[in-house]
Amino acid sequence: MGTDANGHRPAGSPAAGVVHRLAERHETLATVESLTGGLLSASVVEIAGVSGVYRGGLVVYATELKSALAGVPEELLAERGPVDPDVARALAEGGRRRCGADWGLATTGVAGPQPQDGKPVGLVYVAVAGPAGVEVRRLDLDGGRDHIRTAAVIEALRLLAERIDAAVPGPGAGVSRSGDGDAAPAAAARR
Repeated sequence: MGTDANGHRPAGSPAAGVVHRLAERHETLATVESLTGGLLSASVVEIAGVSGVYRGGLVVYATELKSALAGVPEELLAERGPVDPDVARALAEGGRRRCGADWGLATTGVAGPQPQDGKPVGLVYVAVAGPAGVEVRRLDLDGGRDHIRTAAVIEALRLLAERIDAAVPGPGAGVSRSGDGDAAPAAAARR
């Protein structure tokens, strides 16, 4: 993996850290990506044992897919555009809900090479939706397109790790197993 927002190479794998934490807690994860275009989900699924944790993800690069697939309100997208903290929040919540996961992790921003809708290259929002609510973090990243995308993935995973560590597992959270061995998140099982 590349470097983080400060240009440092992370010690260990940020993805492995969150996958192992979630496995210990019997909780699940979904991702929704815009600027990272699948890089976040790829970093998660390369970890051994992820199948008990990762529910799936959405790559919603086109603005209209953010609404159609991830449930971001069309009015919000029309008013503010896709690079916005409330859009990041809606992406994380939408991924969590649509994939039936305990946690939703989202990325949106401008990787470049050109500004988008008046937003500068390097402006990124990462968001985590979990049992206790949603947190959004703004990143102002320097460097080229590859660095911005990689740093966004690292910082999204760090934010998720922080939120997992701060969360207390709630009653009914986690994975329930049916008799045929299929795993389903508790959130989906309660529906």
